[in-house]
Amino acid sequence: MIRLNLLLLIAVLGSAIYLVHTQYMSRQLFTELHRVELETRRLELEQDRLQVEKRAQATPLRIEKLAKEQLKMRTTTPAITQYVRQDGTVIPAVAAPAPAPAAVTAPARPVATRGAH
Repeated sequence: MIRLNLLLLIAVLGSAIYLVHTQYMSRQLFTELHRVELETRRLELEQDRLQVEKRAQATPLRIEKLAKEQLKMRTTTPAITQYVRQDGTVIPAVAAPAPAPAAVTAPARPVATRGAH
């Protein structure tokens, strides 16, 4: 009978130690879960802030301002526009009407200009 009592006592102590260990691991995992949820919320807020900042940086007015100030670009006008044929010849944008050519020429393509020339 003493052996049975001793065996039951060891089983109860082992069970109690296992229960304490399981509760400890559960608390650690819960703490880690809470920390990860907080980090997730922080990262989501950071992403939202960066998206708002990205949209603010890409406004047409800001882009136009940067193009004028930093890149020294200007708005196109007929006076500064040049058209280039496929063969490489330049057609002035504002020109007097020329006589009709004998051969058919390729259509002209506009060329973007940058800065003051």
